[in-house]
Amino acid sequence: MSGASVVESDDAANDGEHGDYDPKDEDTVKTIKELLDTRVRPAVANDGGDIVFHGFKDGVVFLHMRGACAGCPSSTATLRHGIENLLRHFCPDVQEVRPV
Repeated sequence: MSGASVVESDDAANDGEHGDYDPKDEDTVKTIKELLDTRVRPAVANDGGDIVFHGFKDGVVFLHMRGACAGCPSSTATLRHGIENLLRHFCPDVQEVRPV
């Protein structure tokens, strides 16, 4: 056995080494992750949820909803009207946000 941790921490889930995206989109992904960490995650954490970056491809951001967000009927509205609008405002390359 290697002794390596089986479970990743929340910080590792949002660091630059994780997520599925083309290396040419590195700057856009960096901005997306910064916005998620500074504006989105603290807000959803107040309601017992968490949202983690999962990938970026062809203008679509893929996010994983966890905690209270995973089963919340309002999570789709939060993605579409809140997070998507925020990311599109600050990142012109973002066209859509989808849950995974």
